[in-house]
Amino acid sequence: MRIALFGDIHANLEALNAVLDDAAGQGCSEWVCLGDVVGYNANPSECLELVRAMECPVVKGNHDDDASGDHSLETMNPTAATALEWTREHLSEEQREWLRGLRMVRQVSNFTIVHSTLDQPQAWNYVTNKFDAMSNFSYQFTHVCFHGHTHVPRVFARGARVKEVPADSIEIEDDLKYFINIGSVGQPRDGDWRACYAIYDLPARLVTFRRIDYDIETTQKKIIEGGLPHSLAERLADGR
Repeated sequence: MRIALFGDIHANLEALNAVLDDAAGQGCSEWVCLGDVVGYNANPSECLELVRAMECPVVKGNHDDDASGDHSLETMNPTAATALEWTREHLSEEQREWLRGLRMVRQVSNFTIVHSTLDQPQAWNYVTNKFDAMSNFSYQFTHVCFHGHTHVPRVFARGARVKEVPADSIEIEDDLKYFINIGSVGQPRDGDWRACYAIYDLPARLVTFRRIDYDIETTQKKIIEGGLPHSLAERLADGR
């Protein structure tokens, strides 16, 4: 079984379609979404409906949470807050209810999924180094946990100590635990503009990362024509 793990779509329909097409071509038969289906880009409704129709396991991201609520966004980054207000206006109440109903943490097969961290999933903490990852491992009861949130693919492994290993192809070893960030489909932030996702080959015990070209110009045009901040279109090309 080959499982495609994708997240941080952020309403980027062109990137999502490119990832799903690539995953199908790679022989993936199962799909898992790690949250932040909406936010930032111009196709929140379309991306939500596409993910929902897949009937795959999905966990809630912070933008899913904010877009489905009615609370104030004034303490947020102004650009993100503007995009979330726009997103709220472009989702139906029924779609927002679906987002509200998403779980924070799930176990799928023999691994765990969460958007941010297992120790405080609703705090939306960021894991950017091995020290951030340490507290997560105390709450991880499977060998592998996949997450997102930072938009940067990273792999942390815990044996006698916690270390970061290259996010390339990871062979899962029995004596280690892994906390793996799968990167972002719709808004990568590691300097590479291409959509990022991961494939977990269960029989081979192998996790691989893939970067996929997509029609970024169409995505940027939709952002601008939709009335979203122009900076959201500009940052896509920079991968930031």
